[in-house]
Amino acid sequence: MSDSDSPASYIHTVQHLIEKCLIFHMTKEECIDALSKHANIKPVITSIVWKELEKENREFFEGYSDQINSKQ
Repeated sequence: MSDSDSPASYIHTVQHLIEKCLIFHMTKEECIDALSKHANIKPVITSIVWKELEKENREFFEGYSDQINSKQ
C-alpha cells in the first residue's frame, strides 16, 4: 500500500473535497450528493469526515450553518 492509498490520504482527499463544497456554499446534504456522484465517495464517508470537521471547527461551522440557512 503506497502513501497515496493509505486511509489517512483518502480521508485527507475527502476533507479537501468538502472544503471545495464549502467554497461553493453547499449544504452538508448537497456536498454528500456531489461527492457521491462526481468523486465516487460513499455518503457515509463524507458524512463522517464532515462531522469530524464540525467537531474540530465548531465556531466556523456554526457560522457557516447560519449563513447557509439564511440564504435558503
